[in-house]
Amino acid sequence: MLDQFFGENGVANVYMYATPLHVALILFEMFYSYKHREHRYSTSDTATNLYLAVLNFGLDIILKAIGIGVMFFFYQYRIFDLNTTVWWYWVGVFLLQDFAYYVHHYVDHHSRLFWAVHVTHHNSEFFNITTGFRSPVFQPFYRFVFFSPIALLGFNPWHIMSAYAIFQIWGTWVHTQSIKSMGILEHILVTPSHHRVHHASSIRYLDKNMGMGLIIWDKIFGTFEKEDPNYEPIKYGLTKPLEDKGPINIVFHEWKAIWKDATQKGIGWKDRWNYIFQPPGWSHTGEVQTSRVLQQKEKNLQV
Repeated sequence: MLDQFFGENGVANVYMYATPLHVALILFEMFYSYKHREHRYSTSDTATNLYLAVLNFGLDIILKAIGIGVMFFFYQYRIFDLNTTVWWYWVGVFLLQDFAYYVHHYVDHHSRLFWAVHVTHHNSEFFNITTGFRSPVFQPFYRFVFFSPIALLGFNPWHIMSAYAIFQIWGTWVHTQSIKSMGILEHILVTPSHHRVHHASSIRYLDKNMGMGLIIWDKIFGTFEKEDPNYEPIKYGLTKPLEDKGPINIVFHEWKAIWKDATQKGIGWKDRWNYIFQPPGWSHTGEVQTSRVLQQKEKNLQV
């Protein structure tokens, strides 16, 4: 049983068993939304979500051998020979991969180069379970970099990626407005409430709640923000909504913006470099609009 989900074909089996559950939950949420006239789904937006999922999945299959190969390269030089039959090994696998994802996600939000990849997951103005499939197309090129240190410690790469796939299922399901609170679990897990905050374009909520499975990392590292019913109503998407939602622009719009900023006349190489690697909103003119600057300005106005 364990080999079925944590062996060479483990990730594929995890996704295969999860697919009927995904379909059932999506259909239920669609029905719920329609019945209550809440307009949480759009045909074009859902089609875009599936289009991005197919692109990401296809690239993932093509690059799988490279990513897992790099992880096994580190694994052969592992620091510890760990016993896979003890309970703490499996606790370690799930905790470490979830922390690695948190770091990965944090980098995606705080370096514009990586944000250009990740932004496709955020440029929808809808929020439903299919948003969880709105995958950053080019993430398979570098995702394995964040998980390789776990392999170097001595955890089997197949186990790491299967644990990631299992947590990813949960990470997909929290893309919903149908569940308001999960009670005591709000203190431990990433919940729909936490993830609504993450997808909001309101200033206070920008770059918050980066976790996928556990919310503890956000609480430890200061990126946690609770959904506040007394704050402005949540609007999903980007701070500057896209006008062109075509299939090409939806993937490449931030790359085009980076190119425009980094190649403008009258700036030095340091500024060009910063336009690529500094957080989104950085500007050489001093008119910085990063999330931290905007949040500090908002706090100052409230004093």
